[in-house]
Amino acid sequence: MLYLIAEYFHFEGLANLIRYQSFRAGAALMTALVIGLLIGPRFISMLRVRQGKGQPIREDGPQSHFAKRGTPTMGGLMILFSLVIAMLMWMDLTNPFVWACLAVTIGFGAIGFMDDYDKVTKRSHKGVSGRIRLLLEFAVAGVASWLIVSQVSTNLYVPFFSDRYIPLGPFYYLFAATFIVGFGNAVNLTDGLDGLATMPVVVAAGALAIIAYLAGRFDFAHYLGIPHVPRAGELAILCTGIMGAGLAFLWFNAPPAAVFMGDTGSLALGGALGTIAVAAHHEIVLLIIGGLFVLETASVIIQVFWFKRTGKRIFRMAPIHHHFEQKGWAESTVVIRFWIVSIILAVIGLATLKLR
Repeated sequence: MLYLIAEYFHFEGLANLIRYQSFRAGAALMTALVIGLLIGPRFISMLRVRQGKGQPIREDGPQSHFAKRGTPTMGGLMILFSLVIAMLMWMDLTNPFVWACLAVTIGFGAIGFMDDYDKVTKRSHKGVSGRIRLLLEFAVAGVASWLIVSQVSTNLYVPFFSDRYIPLGPFYYLFAATFIVGFGNAVNLTDGLDGLATMPVVVAAGALAIIAYLAGRFDFAHYLGIPHVPRAGELAILCTGIMGAGLAFLWFNAPPAAVFMGDTGSLALGGALGTIAVAAHHEIVLLIIGGLFVLETASVIIQVFWFKRTGKRIFRMAPIHHHFEQKGWAESTVVIRFWIVSIILAVIGLATLKLR
């Protein structure tokens, strides 16, 4: 909104700063961070009053988690509120990528809210039917994919090689929607310990901010040999907004958590990251950067598949962060070590920009 206002006045005086994506990226981070920190205490108090007993705890989960009973969930609403305000304030609202990402962020957040609300009201960890959730997620992701593909090619670019891609043609619509839904649910699966998903999301968003900015600049994209996506640089502002909102939430989600993100936040953030990667044509690179989320998802798939085939478990408990808890690792140990892994993977993902 502020960009359009500054543009109307021809970027005169201090408004000239708003012309630059780098300035607006920093402003979006600070806006989301400050709003999140300001609304956090009262918002958490409201959730605690309205939810009473808080998020239901799985009976078959680690015994240490029973101490968390009474902690309110749906803290993702804090993230969404601060993030959406920052987006509307600092992003160029004439950019189709902005609306695609906004649709997924709000849409997936609403689906997650339905799930969280169902869990809280029914006092069950099951929530909304998985089929209904997936149907709604694919509907939202399908709209976003259509908006994105109207602006970009239908090629799937391969990292480590310059100008190498797989032409998917019309199948790219299905691939893009599946990728967005998959990454949204991958982050959702990772959100099982205090702060576990939040920091890796912040790290992945920071890496994607760099990628989106470079992809949106023809000179940098040409020099690095990465696909140039006109107007993709605007998504760097969304990425820093995610960082700001995520850091504000982590202030209250740090162990012992005063509030849980819930599906409201994890689905929205994962979907947003997936949408940004699709728009910037760096889907495979996001799988490297967000390798922690991929690992968590793979552990669940492997566990279910192997148990159905043999009746035995590969991991003591899935997702894999519970496996390490069952091995005796303290929750804080699991969280911090997984943070370190996410940072290493982000560095590796960024290295693919040059190793071509």
